[in-house]
Amino acid sequence: MGKRIALSVAAALAVVGVTAPSAYADGGSGDTEILGMTVNNGSSVIIGTTYAKTFNVEIDAYDDSGLLSADTDLDGPGYGYANDKTICETDYSCTHSFTFDPRVDLDNSQAGTWYVGSWVEAIDGDYRWDERIDSFRLKRASTLSTNASPEPVMTGRTLTVTGTLKRASWDDYKYHGYTSQPVTLQFRKKGSSTYKNIKTVKTSSTGGLKTTVTASADGYWRWTFAGTTTTSAKTSDGDFVDVR
Repeated sequence: MGKRIALSVAAALAVVGVTAPSAYADGGSGDTEILGMTVNNGSSVIIGTTYAKTFNVEIDAYDDSGLLSADTDLDGPGYGYANDKTICETDYSCTHSFTFDPRVDLDNSQAGTWYVGSWVEAIDGDYRWDERIDSFRLKRASTLSTNASPEPVMTGRTLTVTGTLKRASWDDYKYHGYTSQPVTLQFRKKGSSTYKNIKTVKTSSTGGLKTTVTASADGYWRWTFAGTTTTSAKTSDGDFVDVR
C-alpha cells in the first residue's frame, strides 16, 4: 500500500503484522540518535469527508557521518497504519510525505492519537530504531453555525441564539450532529476587536444549540467549540445583530 494506511483489522494483522500496543522497543548501533519529530508543522491532522489530506512527518536525528535514510511507521487506533521510507534531504533531517484519503483509507475508529516510530540509518552504516518517538492527533473535521434572532431587536428584549455542531463521519462520508458537547457562546460589541465568553451550552442529540440572552448593544454573536481528542476545534462566523 506504500504510504497509504492499512486500515482493516484483517489486513493490518495479516499484511503489516501490527503488534500489541504494550510491545515497545528501541535500539541501534553506533552514534546515531533520534532527536525528535514534527508532524504537520506541529498541528493536528484534520480530515473531512471529501478530500485527501497530505501532511509531512519530519524526523530529526544526528550521526557524525550524516543521515542516509529513514523508514517511518505511523500507528493509530483501530489498527490504523502507514509506512514510508525516504532518503534524508539533509545531514540531520528526513521528511516523509503521507496522504490519508477519508474515502479510501479511514473509518471513524482511526480518529485519535497516533504514534510515530522510525528506523534511521546513517551514511556510515550506524542506525537507530525508536518505536515511539512521539505522537500526534488525527481528527475528524467539524462545522459550526450561528444564528441570532430577531434581527433587528429592541434594547432589553430577548435574543435567541441557535446553531449546530457537526463532525465528519469517515464511515458514510457525511457530517452528523455532535451530541452532548460543551460549546461557548461569545459576543463582540460593535467597534471592538475582542470576543467575550457569555455562557456555555451543551449540544442536543442532533448537535443543536439554543440559548437566550438580553439584547443590550449592537454586535456579533458566535459559538466556539474547543474540540476533543478525535474532533477538531471550530469557531463559527459572527452573526451581527442591530439593537435599537
